[in-house]
Amino acid sequence: MRIVVAMSGGVDSSVAAALLAEQGHEVIGLSMQLYDQSEGQTSFGSCCSIDDLHDARRVAAAIGIPHYIVNFEKQFDEQVIANFVSEYASGRTPLPCAHCNSDLKFAALADRARGFGADAVATGHYARVTRDARDGRFQLRRGVDPAKDQSYFLFSLTQDQLAHALFPVGDLPKDEVREYARRRGLPVADKPDSQEICFIPDDDYRTFVTKSVPDAAREGQFVDEHGRVLGSHAGIHRFTVGQRKGLGLAAQALPRRSGAAATAEPMYVLALRPAERQVVVGPRASLEQTRLTASGVNWIAEQPAGARRVAAQIRHHHHAAAAAVRPLADGHAEVLFDDPQLAISPGQAVVFYDGDSVVGGGWIE
Repeated sequence: MRIVVAMSGGVDSSVAAALLAEQGHEVIGLSMQLYDQSEGQTSFGSCCSIDDLHDARRVAAAIGIPHYIVNFEKQFDEQVIANFVSEYASGRTPLPCAHCNSDLKFAALADRARGFGADAVATGHYARVTRDARDGRFQLRRGVDPAKDQSYFLFSLTQDQLAHALFPVGDLPKDEVREYARRRGLPVADKPDSQEICFIPDDDYRTFVTKSVPDAAREGQFVDEHGRVLGSHAGIHRFTVGQRKGLGLAAQALPRRSGAAATAEPMYVLALRPAERQVVVGPRASLEQTRLTASGVNWIAEQPAGARRVAAQIRHHHHAAAAAVRPLADGHAEVLFDDPQLAISPGQAVVFYDGDSVVGGGWIE
């Protein structure tokens, strides 16, 4: 089978390509150039650099497969960076990796793969694809390594995309991936994993957003749950729901319902009101919610006719929690948790699981 592998220059995608070549497939390596490097810029953040493209080419040579660089600067700017900036400026917390995976790696890249006559697109994601024997639908499942599982970022993949998606390292723990790379003599075997958003220099997203949307840095106010002004801030894009550090606010004296003496408690961001440029803060207990609404919901399993029991995950490193999800009109869904969840953040994804299978997911409103 002819397979295009998205090669980022990291160990995971490199091993994915090597495994497929070892299995006898005709493998073609494609790397995405995501920004202009004509002026010598080496990276946005800690990946996606010209050095990473060179690493991918070195790996392809070591494996003995052809390698091409495809220019996705325009798509990346429009579909990932613009969304990132707009979401922060609107008081939401974006999830760029999910947009990059669905809009680029499994959409634009799939189109390029067809140009090569390829049957499938493979990546180095820690996830798995299986097929339901009962209805023939493709299933997206967690990777076997719980510490590296990336199925959360892939919830928006369609049945057609899953039908042509391969995740060769999804059945392996990370330490075995690195050991395989060492045995094969891949030059990136011990290359560190990227931990930052690839296009944010020094992980400083606030400065990045301010340069793109200067108006985002307009001063606003901190207010408590009752509207009492507590101080000022330098832009709502600097904050996210659940944030405690960096507020510049002292602990506030909060009255007890029982009439006991007021006690000082640390403040957390409870909500962002972009129209009023307000950051609402309050005690940790006020972060707890049992309900959310999601938009842009994609059902990988068949859309349920009514409420369905799931384990709902509201952040990448969050433990999925027992809940009921009910589809609504216009691609929305309502999620009711059995127990209160902390810091449900608009702009992040909520992904629904049944065991290790992704039922679907959407964007938290």
